[in-house]
Amino acid sequence: MKQVDYIIVGSGLAGIAFSEKLRTANKSFVVYDNQSQKSSVVAAGLYNPVILKRFTKVWKAKEQLDLALPKYKILEQLLNVKLDYQLPVYRRFTSVEEQNEWFIASDKPVLETFLSTKLVKNTNDNINALLGFGEVLHSGRIDTAQLIKSYKAYLNESNLLLEEDFIHEDLIFESDYIQYKNIKANYIVFAEGFGINKNPFFKNLPLNGTKGEMLTIKAPDLKMDFIMKSSVFIVPLGNQLFWIGATYERDDKTHDITERAKEELTDKLKTILKCDFEIVKQVAGIRPTTKDRRPLVGSHPNHKNVFLLNGLGTRGVMISPYVAEQLFNHIEKGELLDPEIDIKRVKK
Repeated sequence: MKQVDYIIVGSGLAGIAFSEKLRTANKSFVVYDNQSQKSSVVAAGLYNPVILKRFTKVWKAKEQLDLALPKYKILEQLLNVKLDYQLPVYRRFTSVEEQNEWFIASDKPVLETFLSTKLVKNTNDNINALLGFGEVLHSGRIDTAQLIKSYKAYLNESNLLLEEDFIHEDLIFESDYIQYKNIKANYIVFAEGFGINKNPFFKNLPLNGTKGEMLTIKAPDLKMDFIMKSSVFIVPLGNQLFWIGATYERDDKTHDITERAKEELTDKLKTILKCDFEIVKQVAGIRPTTKDRRPLVGSHPNHKNVFLLNGLGTRGVMISPYVAEQLFNHIEKGELLDPEIDIKRVKK
């Protein structure tokens, strides 16, 4: 019988963030992951403190960035890989009204740290941007595919990863611990993303799941060294490759790619780019989204050593270290969760 402090189910961004919190706090743990959830792997991994559709600040943007970016620096050193690519996000303007709204927003105290007041003129002949761009500061991307691949390899080498299905019904509750197969633990944390729909302890929570499909294109002539937000995001990946995304589909809950999504993204891209491009890959994932756009964190009402870390939505890179910190302090120090993320806010 192996004894640990924690069992973690799921090794996407939420699971990795909580694993890291445990590792740095010298807590013992094991991780179960069946590779069924793809949203963290296929994501662009952007950290962007501004909602660029409405020019408003992301919830707790400064707190999240202040916590997250040093964590990714530690992970780069631990895993000996490059993860953090600090790139500006340029918001493409399609009307003078959008330009005016940008400059009005940049004067607001809550946004002046994140929005540049200078109009960026377009100097790239392969981009259709007659009205230029607004620049978002303190932005970039984390290579989530590299992070997950390297972190799982690290867990494997440390004998901390079990790549298999977690059978929820086999979890045994004792008076002061839980047992799963040959493992005894003080606590279990479910970080399964959209896989929550198969979790009998939390499946009735309002986690909707929104499917997103993304393209990778090759565009040798584009030569763009910033992230662009227009009707789609265009994110440089190096080697003439660019991530294009993403669609939002609420009804389809499969990881299957569709011709409709490819056409939607391609049609939008053709209004932005003037150069030729080749589609080299198309992927899909189900984002763990909630109606109020806040994570779902907390304990099961009947099993006080069973916890949930979920609902990170489209901003997992930024928010995962914050919610991991919140949950750890809640369990280990008895601190109250931020009421905006606590699952107690959800009516039964």
